[in-house]
Amino acid sequence: MIYMNDLKNTLKYICHGFFLCSFPLLTHAQEISYTGDPDVSLQRAMTLAFEGNRVEARDTLTNILAAYPDYTDVRSLLAKTYSWDGNYEEARKQFNRITSEERQHKEVWIAAIRNEMFAENFYLALGLTNKALLYLSQEKDLVQLRSEILKKLEGITESPVKAAAKDKIVEDKKYKNTVALFSSTDVFDVVYDPMFYTGLEFIHETSLGKIIPRINYSNRFDIDGIQYEIDLYPKFSKSVYAYLNYGYSKSEKYPTHRFGGDLYANLPKGIEASLGARYLSFTESNVTIYTGSIGLYKGNYYLSLRPYVTPRNNNTTGLSGILMARKYLKDANNYIGFSGGMGFMPEFRQFLANSKLIAETVLFVESQQLMLEYQFSFKGNPSLYRANLGMTRQELVFAPGNYFYAVSAGLRYQVRF
Repeated sequence: MIYMNDLKNTLKYICHGFFLCSFPLLTHAQEISYTGDPDVSLQRAMTLAFEGNRVEARDTLTNILAAYPDYTDVRSLLAKTYSWDGNYEEARKQFNRITSEERQHKEVWIAAIRNEMFAENFYLALGLTNKALLYLSQEKDLVQLRSEILKKLEGITESPVKAAAKDKIVEDKKYKNTVALFSSTDVFDVVYDPMFYTGLEFIHETSLGKIIPRINYSNRFDIDGIQYEIDLYPKFSKSVYAYLNYGYSKSEKYPTHRFGGDLYANLPKGIEASLGARYLSFTESNVTIYTGSIGLYKGNYYLSLRPYVTPRNNNTTGLSGILMARKYLKDANNYIGFSGGMGFMPEFRQFLANSKLIAETVLFVESQQLMLEYQFSFKGNPSLYRANLGMTRQELVFAPGNYFYAVSAGLRYQVRF
């Protein structure tokens, strides 16, 4: 009888152990097999959370996410329940998963920032706010939230907040006007003498968008030329805006008239797309160029691809493209970038053929370009500085199949007020 009781107890312990080991797997299987209406379940979880039943609410939210892992509102509520219960680290993980994919979701950014404020991680909250403003630069709620964080820092200690305030004083002020002066030089390995370019522009920001008048000057082949331009960036909504351009010149080195335009749309998951065209009117011919772009914001990086399609008079088409990549540093005004282009590049600089200055035919010579740029600013200074260095390999217009190389270097200085 003693042996029989020992055997029964042993079997009982084995069964209990098997059940305990199997329970997480059974629970996981239940989560994966969720088949309810996620919207209805979300409403129920919201009710539970607001009534204080946050553990039960999280169970419901976790089940929904097992079947719908990209349901942003569900994951955001889950993160908020962790934050409300003081589990700021778990809340941070959930918020980070959303903001790494959806850059334009203001409410999530604000909730993530407040989570760090609740945790009294004010410097982390300040950094997170600056990151959010990279993607939502016009959002007053984020600017106000950053001011609140700076005030909190001021109450904690004197010296760190003074440093933070000095670092951010330029960012906190909303500049409406900018004057920019830029200049560049091209140096060639064969045939051509160096070419010089410079320009002056004024940038004025309004509630409806930017207005940018510009004067371009160049000296090529000992010939001076001036072009007058204006750019407009009208905003139609938070996610839709446009680019419009008009240029005029009496110089033979520039198009007499230049028109351009793009319509931009900010899409989910940090994607930006555009569609547009350029029209160049020269003395003897006109050129129409169709273009567009697709861009992606990922963390502190931005990647953009822009193709150009240029129909020719001989029923053929010139194709080219430019790929650009940027890494943003401490804010949206400080970055390092790279761009590369190849194909039959449109809007390229004019050259001489048979002692005659050409314009339109250069659109159809093969070329490749590489360009590096670096824009930076200094603490407490409203000025911005940009340097660029590039190399071009392009087909000679008077000797098809033969190429020249050119090194380009330029500087840009702009002051905001």
